[in-house]
Amino acid sequence: MNKPLRRVAIFCGLLVLALLIRVNWVQFVNGDELKNDPHNRRVAIERYSTPRGNIIVDGKAVTGSTTTDSGDFKYKRTYKNGKMWAPVTGYASQAFDANQLEKLNDGILTGTDDRLFFSRTVDMFTGSKQKGGDVVTTLNAKAQKAAFEGLGDQKGAVAAINPETGAILALASTPSYDPSTFAGMSDKDAKAYLGLQKKNNPDEPMLNRALRQTYPPGSTFKVVTASAALENGLYSDVDSKTESPLPYTLPDTTVQLKNEGSIPCENASLREALRWSCNTVFGKISADLGNKKMKAEAEKFGFNDAKIDTPVRAAESIFPTDNRPQNAMAGIGQASNRATPLQMAMIASAVANGGKLMKPYMVEQLVAPNLNVVQQHTPQEMSRPLSPENAQKIQSIMETVVQKGTGTNAQIPNVTVGGKTGTAQHGENNKDNPYAWFISYAKTDKGTPVAVAVVIEGSDTLRDDIAGGKLAAPVAKRVMEAVLEGEK
Repeated sequence: MNKPLRRVAIFCGLLVLALLIRVNWVQFVNGDELKNDPHNRRVAIERYSTPRGNIIVDGKAVTGSTTTDSGDFKYKRTYKNGKMWAPVTGYASQAFDANQLEKLNDGILTGTDDRLFFSRTVDMFTGSKQKGGDVVTTLNAKAQKAAFEGLGDQKGAVAAINPETGAILALASTPSYDPSTFAGMSDKDAKAYLGLQKKNNPDEPMLNRALRQTYPPGSTFKVVTASAALENGLYSDVDSKTESPLPYTLPDTTVQLKNEGSIPCENASLREALRWSCNTVFGKISADLGNKKMKAEAEKFGFNDAKIDTPVRAAESIFPTDNRPQNAMAGIGQASNRATPLQMAMIASAVANGGKLMKPYMVEQLVAPNLNVVQQHTPQEMSRPLSPENAQKIQSIMETVVQKGTGTNAQIPNVTVGGKTGTAQHGENNKDNPYAWFISYAKTDKGTPVAVAVVIEGSDTLRDDIAGGKLAAPVAKRVMEAVLEGEK
């Protein structure tokens, strides 16, 4: 071969080699990136070419699929009682993608997850169309209904947990939305979706208040402050007097901490202080312990943890690093102290479970189309905020709150209920209507199957009538009764 031909051959060989390298690079290195690129329409077409698997509650699907005439997409998502279940399911939309369980388990629901390889292989040989698997939740349908209907037209949220396992039993948020209204690609779907956005709807119906919104927890946080007092040896007897003067002046200031009304808070025991919700007692406990110890105890309950996944990630609840007066206020659930309803349910859950906090979760199983279980959740211990002895003491004083304190509206005949009310200040100089809180648990001779947190963010109730015991406790009671009914 002469020299010019040899050069041409080498050049052509290099071109072929470069082409082979590029093809393999695209195929094996960039494959997943290109597959998941939102501009790859073939992926979307494939995604909606078959019915999605379902999200299951109490053995029944709360989702479905229906055929559609939206161009290339054959199927779209449907929801049964969508407003009630939206805080659990999230949405799956041809035009607006997906979120929450629909998004996190998309591979299982569409049948593309690697764990469904065997099922896809069988379908290929039998000529069957690819099918999606199911997501089996821990939710209790009756508890969810009780929570959703209990909230009614009020803006707020409910989180209910099984203290013994961490299984989430109810997760309600109002106002809510129906994911079915924008599951397709029509102009009507687009209008429905845009109408739900914050800039167009200040009530934010798509905000999952149970998981993604934080509030000042108010007096419900006093359960944590009482726990910190016992765990750090500041007090050991819940019926002995505390060193709590009245009035009490916040440290390093001349500002007096107020109580609500003329209640017996001077040197009150932990039991009486929780029963009457004495700001002075718990503010001084927080100040006496100091910010470091208070923060450490709050973190044992789950505060300052940015990775609480249910598997939907919850917003981080915050107990701040702060100065002495602000730390005293944080000890009564004010200042920069903020928590999600899920976090407050976790507090009640840990107390009810003898001081052991179980990691909250709401997916029990992922199931293949052939009903084989591809993933089974195992309950996990998250932390131990309280010793069993101190947990029993906190249970005792929380039960006093319901028996003859501010939480009597949560009483259930023949059931031991422990609880704590809260009314949290809201707005600059407390100018806005306060938040009404209630956290609780229900206990029978068979165990403690449920702990609940309820927050009412907004209602038509007059400002002076807004209180956790009046607004939130009855909702918690309905949820606990629903769970207990299923335990019979």
